[in-house]
Amino acid sequence: MTFSLLDFDTWVTSQLSTVEHALSQWVSPDAPAGLGESMRYAVLDGGKRLRPLLVLAACEAAGGHGAAALRAACAVELIHAYSLVHDDMPCMDNDVLRRGKPTVHVQFGEALALLAGDALQALAFELLTPGDSSVPPAMQADLCRLLACAAGGNGMAGGQAIDLASVGHALSEPELRAMHKLKTGRLLQASVLMGVACARTPLPPTAQAALAEYGAAIGLAFQVVDDILDVTADSSVLGKTAGKDAAAEKPTYVSLMGLERSEALADELLAQAQRSLLESGLPNVARLRSLAELVVKRKK
Repeated sequence: MTFSLLDFDTWVTSQLSTVEHALSQWVSPDAPAGLGESMRYAVLDGGKRLRPLLVLAACEAAGGHGAAALRAACAVELIHAYSLVHDDMPCMDNDVLRRGKPTVHVQFGEALALLAGDALQALAFELLTPGDSSVPPAMQADLCRLLACAAGGNGMAGGQAIDLASVGHALSEPELRAMHKLKTGRLLQASVLMGVACARTPLPPTAQAALAEYGAAIGLAFQVVDDILDVTADSSVLGKTAGKDAAAEKPTYVSLMGLERSEALADELLAQAQRSLLESGLPNVARLRSLAELVVKRKK
């Protein structure tokens, strides 16, 4: 099945509206002492929502369970949002701009920012385990495991630890790739795998492996493009502080390989992602193909 660019744009607009509405409903303002307000500030009205889109597109490709996929899409976005809140704090990256507005710790103070991140992380797993029968128990467990593994010490948090420890140190390309595979790639890959886990009938192992490879390729491509944009875009376009990685002496693909080779690597990873979709043998992967192109061709 093929889709035009207009079809894809219409699909994205529809899915983003659904996700935004669900997040607004599920991230309640009622948490005490300003916590609810800070949580909503961290999540709503900003961000590319790439991870939710990957969940929903992968679910579609797998013939999946829509109610479970929406919960998974919102859960992975909450984990991403919590990580940004914590990463921006003075003890980490010490940034003041995120999604075109002051970071959470600037707006609400460090203590409330820390608690907002904690609460968003907990809420993610609450969404994956509804008390009704809308998501089968075995599927709940699979989704929780995928998200926990991607976010923890052998995933996003572990990659961030390596990143902090690497400031001012030269890394080889394999070391840089390994760091970003954890820090950024694992959550993006998990978004795809969570969509697959929503399938009503399990996919063949070859298809699951191919989609995992697709997720890994775009996970790394996203970070390579992020490094490129950090030196080629300005803060008003990015919605966050441009040039901060160079200023902080953090290892990046551009600092290691140069701009031209980094751009070539992003194109290679896009081609790899597209090959993996072909190898999956699944007919309904047009959304995933377009999302891979969006990752590499984006301007912010």
